[in-house]
Amino acid sequence: MTSQVYYRKWRPNNFANLAGQKHIRTTIQNAIIKERVSHSYLFCGPRGTGKTSTARILAKAVNCLNHDSGDPCNHCDPCVSFNDGTFLDLIELDAASNRGIDDIREIREKINFSPVKGRRKVYIIDEAHMLTDAASNAFLKTLEEPPPHVIFVLCTTEANRILPTIVSRCQRFDFRRIGSDLIYGRLTGITEAEGVNVDPEAIRLVARHASGSLR
Repeated sequence: MTSQVYYRKWRPNNFANLAGQKHIRTTIQNAIIKERVSHSYLFCGPRGTGKTSTARILAKAVNCLNHDSGDPCNHCDPCVSFNDGTFLDLIELDAASNRGIDDIREIREKINFSPVKGRRKVYIIDEAHMLTDAASNAFLKTLEEPPPHVIFVLCTTEANRILPTIVSRCQRFDFRRIGSDLIYGRLTGITEAEGVNVDPEAIRLVARHASGSLR
């Protein structure tokens, strides 16, 4: 039996399960419903507030064949493939480890290829502020004229370190710290689902000291 770490097992798989960030959920879902999704997004805010999770849900939703009010159905072929980790049109790059100009050049060489399984190819660049200056400048050209089937999502805890010219070409969303009540509710639900008995006061203590992060 394969074990799975909790942060992956309980990562939200649709917007409805995303803790907090209602202002962001509503805006993105409306964009999906109206088919007015931007070609580039900047998700910024403290760690553990749902930036990468939101980016992944967005990637799934724009490829879902039967989305419900902008939320992925989790039942169609693209959604199932996405949940299994075999969806080839989601490309995730950790800029903390892949921050050079060669990594950006590789993206520029591949973005013109059509999606393999879905309708859109989605590139999620985590820790985007870690890109080198040369890589950022090379990436700027890609952001200016992306193919219509490509969406970029940049996630960062330090938006001030990203080139202003890149920021200006993205639709920016600022993620807020998650309230302790919401964290308490989520942790309580997880412990109940896992069959673990935990003193409610212990959960409240964890929620208070989580600094608005669910990670």
